[in-house]
Amino acid sequence: MSLKRESALQHLRDLVTQKLEHTNKPRIYEAGGGSTSILPEQCLERAEIVVVDIDPQQIAANDYATTKVVGDIQVHQFPKNSFDLICCYNVIEHLDRPDRAIQRFSEALNPSGLLVVGAPNPRSFTGFITKFTPHWFHVWYYRRVLGCEEAGMPGRVPFPVVYHPIVNPAALMKFARPLGLKPILHLEYESSTFNLLMARSPFLGRFVYGFTGLLNRLFTKETNLRNGDYHIIFEKCDLSSEDQVEVTSQRLSLRSRHPHSQLDPTKGVAA
Repeated sequence: MSLKRESALQHLRDLVTQKLEHTNKPRIYEAGGGSTSILPEQCLERAEIVVVDIDPQQIAANDYATTKVVGDIQVHQFPKNSFDLICCYNVIEHLDRPDRAIQRFSEALNPSGLLVVGAPNPRSFTGFITKFTPHWFHVWYYRRVLGCEEAGMPGRVPFPVVYHPIVNPAALMKFARPLGLKPILHLEYESSTFNLLMARSPFLGRFVYGFTGLLNRLFTKETNLRNGDYHIIFEKCDLSSEDQVEVTSQRLSLRSRHPHSQLDPTKGVAA
C-alpha cells in the first residue's frame, strides 16, 4: 500500500522537530518558499526565517518571514554556515539549474544543518505525463479537470516544469553526496493527483488509478508508478578528502559544460 502525503509530511515534520529541538532560535531559509510553508509551526514560531522567491506576488503574500527577498535561488548566495535548516519544497522541478541551487544550499548550511527537499518524481506515472506534455496542457488540466479557474495566471499553479536530471531522487542523492549532504530520510509517496481527480471525476479517477496499478504489475518491480512525489532530508556532514576532490571536479565539470550561463548573477532585492 502506498504512503499518503499526510503521513509523509508528518514523518518529515517529526524529524525536523527532533533535530531542531535544542536550537534556541533556528535560522531557516525557505528557498522558493513563496507565501506558505510545510515546516512544523513550533519550529517556525521561534525561528528567524529568510524567504527567497523569484515571484514578487508570492513574496508580497508571505506573512511569516523575517526577511523577504525577490531573487533567484540558483544564483542567490549567503555566507557560509548561515542556516540551521534550508527547505526547498516543490521548487527544483521548475529550475533550469537546480544543481547550482543545491551547491548554494550546501555552502550556506551549518555543520549538521538540514536540507529538506520535496519534489515530484519524474519516474512516476504523473511525472512522465508532466514531463512529456506541454505547459498549456497542464493549465487546461487544472482548469477543466480540477476546476481551478485561476490556473496559469500570474502567481498561480501550475508553473512551467523543467525536470533537470538531478530531480530524479536517486540522481539527487548521488549529486549531493560529494557536497557533504547525507540523506537521513527518503520517502516516496502517492501523488495527491489521484484523490483530486477522483473528487472531480470519479470514473476517470478510478480508471487512472487502476491503470497505474496494472502498469505496476506488468512492467515494474522496484518502482511504484503511483508514488508521484518524494521527500528527502539531508544532513550536512564533514567532507572526506576523497569527497573534496570529487566536489572540486564536479564544479569544474559544471563550469565547462555551461561556460555562458544565461542566469542573472545578481543576488536579488530585499522586499
